[in-house]
Amino acid sequence: MQALCRTKQGVVAQTWSKDGGQTWSALTATELPNPNSGTDAVTLADGRQLIVYNHTGHRPDEAKGNRWPLDVAVSDDGLVWRHVLTLETEPRTSGYAYPAVIQTADGRVHITYTWNRTAIKHVVLDPKKL
Repeated sequence: MQALCRTKQGVVAQTWSKDGGQTWSALTATELPNPNSGTDAVTLADGRQLIVYNHTGHRPDEAKGNRWPLDVAVSDDGLVWRHVLTLETEPRTSGYAYPAVIQTADGRVHITYTWNRTAIKHVVLDPKKL
């Protein structure tokens, strides 16, 4: 079992459990940059992992950064991630944040996120095309 976490170190961190969540490994950095912004991930029905995150690091001298772009990556093992889609790129004052992702019974992946903190955007993906 893997958990992915936001950090103040400019990357998404990971921790692993081999006993169903009773104990967890020390946090380590993934290869995914992140500006200390919320992420969400799901294990797909085909066994791959999918994460929605802001693919950018920190600003100089700050433990945070811009919340754009907003990207989707997939992994076969939770260790090596492959960028598959950019959802948003346009700079916005409040960016794109707080993603939530689920896979529904029909197999489609639904992603919601804040759009400049003025609206909620909903995107539907076919994971077979990722």
